[in-house]
Amino acid sequence: MNPSPELLSIPLFPLGSVLYPDGFLPLQIFEVRYLDMIGKCHRSGTPFGVVALTQGQEVRKADSSIPEGGGFKPERFETVGTLATITEFSTPQAGLIVIRCTGAQRFHIQHHEQLKHGLWVADVSLLAGDAPVKIPEDLLGAAAALAKFMTSLKINEVPPEQMPVQPPYRLDDCGWVANRWCELLPIAQADKQRLMALDSPLLRLELVSDQLAQFGITA
Repeated sequence: MNPSPELLSIPLFPLGSVLYPDGFLPLQIFEVRYLDMIGKCHRSGTPFGVVALTQGQEVRKADSSIPEGGGFKPERFETVGTLATITEFSTPQAGLIVIRCTGAQRFHIQHHEQLKHGLWVADVSLLAGDAPVKIPEDLLGAAAALAKFMTSLKINEVPPEQMPVQPPYRLDDCGWVANRWCELLPIAQADKQRLMALDSPLLRLELVSDQLAQFGITA
């Protein structure tokens, strides 16, 4: 009998974007529902979950259709997300937290609920990470194009902390190269979500290579 997947209870941060494992995520936190949550995660060293919104906005909006006021527009989000670990934390002023995060393991939401002050919490099962897969010869162009792009940013003196691709670099790994291109390419959020949720890093890179060809991106 297969063992049950590991379950975690985590707070959620719905965003209008998709976070990938090893991805870079800077955030400015000012909503009351997140200030306490992010502070607790930082102090305890625990992650929070990033999920892509399918309805609603990152900042809660009042719902004018509720006569009494105090209601908010509904929020809906994907059931597969990515854990985010805080790597840098600062409070430049009262009521504002600035953080930098790294994407960790993917998860699947088993149950979620919204607390009275608006924070979403969920019980999630962790998904297996991408197995290391060497890039086959016919897909090496995707890695070469990514290396070329990163070199161009350095030549243009983009500060290291602003680089969209952060070390450690694994330009020989299917999943890592595919994930970085998924973050960089101007494709629809729903497509980014589908690619992130794929279990096969090789298939993900094959699909990304097709996208690179459509955009005319070559090494």
